[in-house]
Amino acid sequence: MIALASDHAGFELKEAIKKHLVENNYDILDFGTNSNASVDYPPFARMAAEAVAAGECDKGIICCGTGIGVSIVANKVKGIRCALCTNEFTAEMSRKHNDANMMALGARVTDQELALKMVDIWLNTEFEEGRHKRRVDMIEELG
Repeated sequence: MIALASDHAGFELKEAIKKHLVENNYDILDFGTNSNASVDYPPFARMAAEAVAAGECDKGIICCGTGIGVSIVANKVKGIRCALCTNEFTAEMSRKHNDANMMALGARVTDQELALKMVDIWLNTEFEEGRHKRRVDMIEELG
């Protein structure tokens, strides 16, 4: 199950991601928002992050204008490693080396085609473990 959330700026990108995921047989849980009417992003990002942290969802994808705000919110939730991805390489490495369980995307700085490519890469890349596991464990120890 993939958690999705956005604010108004990320709404259209979230909807495109949702459609793409459903077409590719992923189960999704959409935490909103449900329109492009102006809203504050923290409650939406927090709900998605809490669902991932609680194990209700395996991973989460959250969107706002730049991806910065929602990533900051998600990373406040214990157990979340949310990566702001800006290109295919960062999407891949956030999974391989950081075992990111959430991805943040900026709808105003990333076009939809690239965003969908990053989503596919991110969802299909496995964590390499090894020396990276030790580092992720160090992150988790921070609280």
